[in-house]
Amino acid sequence: MSSIPEDNKYAKSHEYAHAESDVATIGITDYAQAQLGDVVFVELPQVGTQLDANEELGSIESVKAVSELFAPVSGEVVEINEALNDNPALVNTDPYGDGWMIRIRMSDPTELDELMNAEEYEEYIEKEEGH
Repeated sequence: MSSIPEDNKYAKSHEYAHAESDVATIGITDYAQAQLGDVVFVELPQVGTQLDANEELGSIESVKAVSELFAPVSGEVVEINEALNDNPALVNTDPYGDGWMIRIRMSDPTELDELMNAEEYEEYIEKEEGH
């Protein structure tokens, strides 16, 4: 299993939040992209959209399936990753880097405390895989 960045927080729906001050960068985890297979399309919200934690923020389409994406924290979308329009495969090649999806200005940064840390997330996916 690939390394899970320590400085992110993780949702059970396999999104991560990387917080810097009051802005969180959101994407899907390496585990999630591996489960999906080759990503062919990512649907993201408009800048300015208000999202609540656990609310659907968009969808991701792979050669296998279409999956919903959920916001791990509440806030306003301040940026979307335009590069994914032309190159959705960035989600596969660099999910924690160039394959990020949106940035949210968090309305309640304490919501991060409800998410899993890297170690908890690793245990969670091991359970999910039935190990």
